[in-house]
Amino acid sequence: MGRETSIHCARCEKKECASDGKDCFEAAEDSRQIYQDERIAGLHRAATAIEGRHYGKETRLREIMLFAREMGARKVGIAFCVGLSSEARAVEEILANEFDVVSVCCKVCGISKDSMNLEKIRPDRAEVTCNPAGQARVLNKAGTDLNVICGLCVGHDAVFSMTSQAPVTTLIAKDRVLAHNPVGAIYCQYVRRRLNQAVEEEGRAKP
Repeated sequence: MGRETSIHCARCEKKECASDGKDCFEAAEDSRQIYQDERIAGLHRAATAIEGRHYGKETRLREIMLFAREMGARKVGIAFCVGLSSEARAVEEILANEFDVVSVCCKVCGISKDSMNLEKIRPDRAEVTCNPAGQARVLNKAGTDLNVICGLCVGHDAVFSMTSQAPVTTLIAKDRVLAHNPVGAIYCQYVRRRLNQAVEEEGRAKP
């Protein structure tokens, strides 16, 4: 991307890309070429249409429904964490008013962590592993047009997204400490302070 080797847009105070259309990395044409891909272009058009028509007016759940409708989706998949089963049921009931819905739990297939030599939460007991690749495979076989993540673990959501054949969007981002509101770590000065302290202590502990 241009001549930049170190990119820190988050630290930029001006954001002239947004205000004046500045192409800081001389990559605008390269980006436009990406959208020549029919699949990417269709998703992008649908997403931009929802933003334009409903900006600041609809909840994320409603926007997902509108996006699915705009992209012409008929079958929607829900990949959910077993710990959010009641939330997933509510989401399925709402989506089912308009779409054919397929939902699959993170513990699908009941694979033990021991059988895959995986780390446990409690080493002294049997545990079933989360199976995001299996979730994606179930939804792939079902032929979903859009998949919705509801609270998959950090990293498991990445595995699911990599394995899913359908486009993936997130409704619920898991945060067991902050009631699934991860941005609370930024908004709450007390939580943010603890987070910074923990990072500093880890840095000092490194050899």
